[in-house]
Amino acid sequence: MELLVKILVCFLAGAGAGIGTGFAGMSAAAVIGPILMTFLGVPAYQAVGIGLASDVLASATSAWTYKKHKNLDVKNSLPLLISVLVMTLVGSFVASLLPERAMSGTMQIAMIFIGLRFLLKPVKTTKEQMAAATPKERLIKSIVGGVLVGFICGFVGAGGGMMLLFVLTSFLGYEMHMAVGTSVFIMAFTALTGGISHFAIGGMPDVTCLILCVVFTLLWAKIAAAIANRASAVTLNRVVGMVMILTSIVILLVNYVF
Repeated sequence: MELLVKILVCFLAGAGAGIGTGFAGMSAAAVIGPILMTFLGVPAYQAVGIGLASDVLASATSAWTYKKHKNLDVKNSLPLLISVLVMTLVGSFVASLLPERAMSGTMQIAMIFIGLRFLLKPVKTTKEQMAAATPKERLIKSIVGGVLVGFICGFVGAGGGMMLLFVLTSFLGYEMHMAVGTSVFIMAFTALTGGISHFAIGGMPDVTCLILCVVFTLLWAKIAAAIANRASAVTLNRVVGMVMILTSIVILLVNYVF
């Protein structure tokens, strides 16, 4: 019975994380961590590590799917990737200044408002409009956006994928499909860095939970990414908004009600 409960919880966590990753470029750790902590009693540090490990393959697979549909901007995303990784370390160092639980709740509320933004004001930027930006302008915005996202991600411990998507669409002017594809590409590297550090510091977590979450997240991320690339930009905006809002509400309930 205990094993069945573990499989069910990991399946639900992996499904939520995978769908969020494939559709909206969300971090799997933001979904898997709270669920494992609440329903299986997994220590917080290990739960986040499992979420980050699940994020690596899920994000990489999603990014590959978006690349096949020409919805991934590797070249122009490198400055953003580097600045995110650097500032994530800085944000982690400063994170001790405020309670993690309070900051997590603040982030989820912010994500609800961002989700409403995608629902009420869909991103309608085209790839042609994206190309109109000058290389210098794109570089400066990428570094500034990466600094903001990286610091928030390191400070809060979650939300990097959602904040990346917001910066890519609202700040850098990316077309919606390209923004999600580029977001999951960057998240694969940030999750790998975070996962390695978590396992190096906290040791190996529950291997069964780790394997189950990795497999289920990968499966659902692959399905979600395939569907997302066939959807129109307006539909993708709506799905992303709904995923952000529902996921944030569930995490708030898990953290503060159960």
